[in-house]
Formats: sequence, C-alpha cells, structure tokens
Amino acid sequence: MFMVTNLKVPGLALSVTRLRHYFRNMDAKELQPPAAVRGMQELRRDEFRKSVQVPRLRVPEAQVQRVMPLVKRFLLKMEHLHPVRAVDQSREILLHPTPIKDWECLPTEDLQEQQVTAENFSFSELELGYENWSANEILKSVLPAEEEGLTSYSRIGHIAHLNLREHLLPYKQLIGQVLRDKLPNCRTVVNKAASIDNTYRNFQLELICGDADYQVETKENGVPFEFDFSKVYWNPRLSTEHERIVKMLRSGDVLYDVFAGVGPFSVPAAKKRCHVLANDLNPVSFHWLQHNAKRNKCLSQIKMFNQDGRQFIVDEVREDLLKRLLTTDTTSYAIHITMNLPAMAVEFLDAFRGLYKPEELAELPQRVSYPIVHVYSFAKGDNTKELVRQLVESNLGASLDEDLLEGISFVRNVAPNKDMYRVSFRLTQHLLTTPKEIEGSRKRCASEEPLAASKVKCV
Repeated sequence: MFMVTNLKVPGLALSVTRLRHYFRNMDAKELQPPAAVRGMQELRRDEFRKSVQVPRLRVPEAQVQRVMPLVKRFLLKMEHLHPVRAVDQSREILLHPTPIKDWECLPTEDLQEQQVTAENFSFSELELGYENWSANEILKSVLPAEEEGLTSYSRIGHIAHLNLREHLLPYKQLIGQVLRDKLPNCRTVVNKAASIDNTYRNFQLELICGDADYQVETKENGVPFEFDFSKVYWNPRLSTEHERIVKMLRSGDVLYDVFAGVGPFSVPAAKKRCHVLANDLNPVSFHWLQHNAKRNKCLSQIKMFNQDGRQFIVDEVREDLLKRLLTTDTTSYAIHITMNLPAMAVEFLDAFRGLYKPEELAELPQRVSYPIVHVYSFAKGDNTKELVRQLVESNLGASLDEDLLEGISFVRNVAPNKDMYRVSFRLTQHLLTTPKEIEGSRKRCASEEPLAASKVKCV
C-alpha cells in the first residue's frame, strides 16, 4: 500500500511516494545481504556479515520526544535492530538510506525549530548480519536470481509446509533452516513429496528440517482445530472459502458435509447451532473430526459418519432429507450440501439423481426449498470456468440453466492454467426423482436421426 508524503525542504516542495510503514530494504543495494551468498546451498550464517554506511541523527535525550514525530517515517527498520538507541547522554536515530541521501532530504525547517541542525546529522558504519534480514530477504539473496524463488508456503501450527519446484530442491535444506530460524514458533519444515493421489487425500511429506512431530494445533477463523497433518488433508489457503460458506449459514440451517475432513465446514457450522451431518472416509480424519467437535463443545449439533461419500449420500443424506421434506417447513431454514474433494467430487453428483422414487416426493407441500449443493472442482485449460461447468453438468447429467445455477465462484489458482472453483446449484424434485441414465437416454433419443429414432422406444 502506498501513500504520498510531502517533505519540507527549504525552498522546495518535494513529494515522495513511499510505503506506508517503511521503505523496502531490498530496494537499497547497501542494505541487501552480501552478493557472495548467491547460490549458497549449505547455510553459513557468518557469511551474511557486512558493514554499511547509514544516515543518523544524534539528538540530546531531552529533545527526542519532539524530534521523533518529525523523522519517524524515515526510520531504518530491520529485524533485531533498534533504530533509536542510547549513546552517551543522547539518542542515536538510524535513518533509511533510500529517502535520506543527505541533511537536505529531512524536514530541516521543523528540525531546526527543535534545535537540531546539520551538525546533528552524519553517516557512519553499521554492522549487519544474518539476524537482521527476514526469511524472504535471505532467500531472495541466496536462490538463483534468474529462476522463480520461493513464492509461498503454508503455516499449520508449528509446521511450515512447502511445495518446492524442481529447481529449488538443491536448496531445500537451506530453505528449511532459514524458515525454522526466522518463523516464530516454527519447529518443523516439510516439503510436499507427491501429489494427493490416494484414497484418504493426505500429503506425502518429506521432513527437511526440524522435529518429526506432525500433530498440530491451529486456529481457522477463530475456531481451534487439532490433527495429525501427515495423515489428514488440511489446506490453510482454503480458510477464506470455509468462512464464506459458514457465513451463509444461520442457526437452525442444515449442512450435509460429504467430505468433511477434520471439520473446517462442519465444526464452525455446528458452533452456529446448525444441524450437521458430517462424513469422511479417512478413519484418521474421522477421529480428528470427532475430537474437534468435542473440543469446540458442539457434539449435540453434529452427527458424524466414517463412510464412502456415495454411501453417505444414498443412505444418511437420503433418510435425513426425506424426513425434513415430509415433516418440516423447509422454507423456514436453508439446507446446504458441501462437497470439497476437488479432484473427484463431481464424480459423486450422480448419486443425487433418482435418490427418491417419484411417489416418495408426490405428497410434498407446494412450497418446498430443496438443498443447495456446493461442489468443488479443479479445471485445467484456457477457459477454466467453462470447463468446470461442463464437468459438473456432465457428471450431474443435467444442464445448469438459469433456474438451476446459483453460481460458479473462483476459489484459487492451483498451478498454471489450473484453477479451483466452487459450483453452487439447487437440487430440484426432477433431479432427485429422475435417474441419470434415463435422462441420458432421452437426450440420446432426441439426437438420433428421425428414421433411427422411430425404431427406438425412449423411456
């Protein structure tokens, strides 16, 4: 975030665009780590030492409180560095070399009113070391300049989780040590060793630094969770999406969570006094789902199941939803179904087709509010939004027309040309009572040539 600051210089009105809180240290060559550390693969902290010349003001102790508001925006801010420190009977104020090239760059008129003159200003030597740079600054100075650096990582409790590109693998030990040094309360650094390609969706992890302790405690949107990160799926980049869905819910609403994991949708919903049915196939996720529901004191609002997602839909959701449709006013509360298994959740959509026999829903009140499905999916290609819609329509066996479509929302970019979306649509009585294969045969019949169609009985 940027702002414009007017500096008072005798005879000149000068505007400088600067960062709101501080100037970027890496934009000042003199404040960058030594060039010799570029390409370092084994961390040698002592090689980061360097001497730099920085501007300073030396001010009598009695004047500090009046001078600081005038120069505060120019302070040199680096890790483990106090920009204002006691020297003899005065205070030395370290200034950033980017905006302050000489005395005239300061608000000299205001300073002189406080008996601070050019004699109080000087450049002198400052010793910097490994401890003075952030993890980002250290890694930016070490990793290959011509390649993409470490763009992001995830924090889950005491664990830093990386997904290193191939060109960064030779530097993984150094990266791990730097993050463990620099990130508060970080004890373990792991790298994603393989894609999520197993039944239970947990990452295959490679320990690159620290303790092999994967049981973590973390908070998401104010709700505490605990789990074994090596055996369950948890992605902190989805916290905004979890919050978005939970904010849709009101006390008394119903949530069917088909792939609940350790409970990022289900537990906050239950805390809001929604009626929740939560399911996950992974027995370890199911254990931590129960643990987190108990820890958040919402067991009375949530029923939990350890089943395949399709079984959960055709057994538990079917029974509970039918009871609600027949015995309650479904227009007085909302029913939501979350399906957050983006690699394959769309493949379970056909479970809703023909979930009921037509006669089971024949006696429903005229005004019925059917569930809204929130299904998550990846799409890779040029027009990912259209591709994800096609994926949903193909697996559902129905077109998401204007009456059916609630929305296609971008969630996050996963990789180049690969995006994650949430497709939200409302189920209808037609979908719930018409099996997908019958719908498909009708479409096939309609597309046949007239002569062939006359020989086929469409049902």
